[in-house]
Amino acid sequence: MQILITGGTGLIGSALVRLWQAEHKLLILSRTGRKSANSNIHYINALSEVDFNTIDVVVNLAGEPIAKRRWSEKQKNLICQSRWQLTEALSKLISQASTPPKLLISGSATGYYGRQGNTEITEEYDAFFPEFTHDICAKWENLAMQASSDKTRVALLRTGIVLAEDGGALAKMLPPFKLALGGVMGDGTQYMSWIHLDDMVNLINFIMQHDDISGPVNAVAPRPVTNKVFTAELAKRIKRPAVLPMPAFMASLLFGEMADILLYGQRVVPQKLLKAGFTFRYPQLSQALAALTL
Repeated sequence: MQILITGGTGLIGSALVRLWQAEHKLLILSRTGRKSANSNIHYINALSEVDFNTIDVVVNLAGEPIAKRRWSEKQKNLICQSRWQLTEALSKLISQASTPPKLLISGSATGYYGRQGNTEITEEYDAFFPEFTHDICAKWENLAMQASSDKTRVALLRTGIVLAEDGGALAKMLPPFKLALGGVMGDGTQYMSWIHLDDMVNLINFIMQHDDISGPVNAVAPRPVTNKVFTAELAKRIKRPAVLPMPAFMASLLFGEMADILLYGQRVVPQKLLKAGFTFRYPQLSQALAALTL
């Protein structure tokens, strides 16, 4: 198949390229003008270089990292527009094609649900807390769904915290933990919905192969944990104590509005994937952390 990947040089995108490079022809949208010695990989600088009549699948993962820096109004606008503008352009080009891609897999996040306390959240859950993370994801998803037709299936990845050896959330968490400065955030009862990188790319591949999966897909492991449990498991894995909690007010002082991501979570479960028969390699947090070189 011929697959277009946006965000193909990011954490998830790079792992997808490694998974697919031997089997599929990959077009990767990149701003850096890269080249590849692999004849199956071709980097492009703009969507105008793509003939969407020849593309089988589009995987849309591009966007400014949400936790890259403090959320000033300028940064919040960059986070939004980097997702919305590209997704809108993709949907328009897909819709205009006479033989469009059969599938668009487009990024989103568990932030769509907003803060939800201890309520277990499946894809059928239709309530949300109105805050910035929801606003980003809701419009992002709506723009992606504009590509949906009888010719094009659309799946929306509501992704949790992706656990990987290089990059992602752990890259930010590990330094203080390794210095024995890690600890519980707030009261520690907020849930963290996470997934190992291997399961993340495997479920994307699974969606590509199963025509019955469409709409929102909770891209998380089946067993979310509280921040208190996550902290204890990570400390145990790297053999460091985690005894210095960060009170909610301190998190708010350090991170501003972005602290809401850390202090209020969601207990999200992947009901749609489990019903479709997807098997997680790392369903337990301890398994996922043990599989990583930290």
